[in-house]
Amino acid sequence: MTRKYFGTDGIRGRANAHPMTAEMALKVAMATAKVLRERHKGQPTDRVVVGKDTRLSCYMLEQAITSGFLSMGMNVILTGPVPTPGVAMLTRSLRADVGVMISASHNSFEDNGIKLFGPDGYKLDDAIELEIEAALESDLSGDLPETPGKAARLDDAIGRYAESVKRALPRGTTLEGLKVVVDCAHGAAYKVAPQVLWELEADVVAIGDQPNGKNINDGYGATATDNLQKAVVEHKADIGIALDGDADRLIMVDETGAKIDGDQLMAAIALSMQEKGELRGHTLVTTVMSNLGLERLLKAKGIDLIRTPVGDRYVMETMRGDKNGGFNLGGEQSGHIILSDYNTTGDGLQAAIKICSILKESGQKASEALNLFEPLPQILRNVEFKDGRPLDKDEVKTAIENAQNSFANDGRVLVRASGTEPVIRVMAEGDAPEKVENIVTDLCSVIEKVAHSA
Repeated sequence: MTRKYFGTDGIRGRANAHPMTAEMALKVAMATAKVLRERHKGQPTDRVVVGKDTRLSCYMLEQAITSGFLSMGMNVILTGPVPTPGVAMLTRSLRADVGVMISASHNSFEDNGIKLFGPDGYKLDDAIELEIEAALESDLSGDLPETPGKAARLDDAIGRYAESVKRALPRGTTLEGLKVVVDCAHGAAYKVAPQVLWELEADVVAIGDQPNGKNINDGYGATATDNLQKAVVEHKADIGIALDGDADRLIMVDETGAKIDGDQLMAAIALSMQEKGELRGHTLVTTVMSNLGLERLLKAKGIDLIRTPVGDRYVMETMRGDKNGGFNLGGEQSGHIILSDYNTTGDGLQAAIKICSILKESGQKASEALNLFEPLPQILRNVEFKDGRPLDKDEVKTAIENAQNSFANDGRVLVRASGTEPVIRVMAEGDAPEKVENIVTDLCSVIEKVAHSA
């Protein structure tokens, strides 16, 4: 069944435009409450945790979501601005039936989104989201109880998350001696990230920590690292940490000002955990977007790499689904890194602490410890289309097959439809840069031709 509202990471769109309106947010809350009640077959489902990032529209959506749950008899615990992994953690800790994070992650302030977590702290699976979508199309007024719920604010949400996130640093270890620049993207971690790093005794310089409702991810954060790169060099820091708007993503900068993506960070963590005997199944779970250079490095070190579709939810599902008890490290090239020994979703700050502990233990500079493989040249381009399914056309299928065959073992091709916008993403990587360029150009031409003739 095709999903109408939910994408790979909840519901997302332009704030105050369908589907990200106050009316829709209220209905999503009501529909979620209805589905949970039906699934629990009469057992009490009475508690929900609602968190948010710092964008202006969060005030509107927070009120609407709260009203929706209250109208269905559920009690709402409001955390205020807190990272997405904080909502996942608090949902478990507070024995809530569902957790809600209001955020559009790395998008600009004009957008917003709704992410839902189950009582175990994991993102809701596809089946439940489909049930919620079906409930959205129904008449919810007949499900209203006689007594509405109550709302309360959790004053120490940040403190609880701070204590939880520090578990990534071994006991008896501090970050003393490390100078760290942390870019909070004017987002959900603007308070907690500098606070936690300071508590761990790092020398902290904070930037992107002055949110005004409209500046989230604007020139700062994991998707815009220029200011962080300059600040690391200017302050002669050992490492730079870039979080995104809801702090579930991490990109870092070494002491020279060079950017370090999620693939290199996962490589460092995987090798460290493997050396200590902590890497469950000797396996890293990542997506189809991770560089082939990462796969080759891990193979040489006796570590398996499992690829999933794009989206940290699919990484987590694979980590949990292994019959031998699951894997405990996964993530994405974009910087979602999941350390499942500590949390149930990607956590940028926790991953950053893990990396900092690796630097402390090794005594190496970041440019040495976090530059473990030479990435293969990788090109990604988007092809827009209006209608139809270009990837189902025989001409496109043949072109993709021929492109992959031309690489043999020297590269790979990935062509997929975006889950959030009407574009086809064409990616190729290989040992020969010119060949990669030609293959991507040729594939884009074929897809454009088919898309425009539809």
